[in-house]
Amino acid sequence: MHCLDLPRLTGREKEILLWAASGKTAFETADLLCISADTVNFHMKNCLRKLGVANKTAATAKALSLGLLPMVRFTPDSLH
Repeated sequence: MHCLDLPRLTGREKEILLWAASGKTAFETADLLCISADTVNFHMKNCLRKLGVANKTAATAKALSLGLLPMVRFTPDSLH
């Protein structure tokens, strides 16, 4: 895949994917970002479509493998 072929994720979509990668639910992510769970789900659906995958686990894995997200080490303390 060439750079020009990579999906373009917005900053908010990347943020949603990073929280999903940390194990947060849509409701937990919504609370952290002060937005509604429906808004989280809206952004996640956009990620699924752009990445051509069926679920958020596949979306985070694909985004990470394509270098669209930073590699972040989550520890129990960093998730609060």
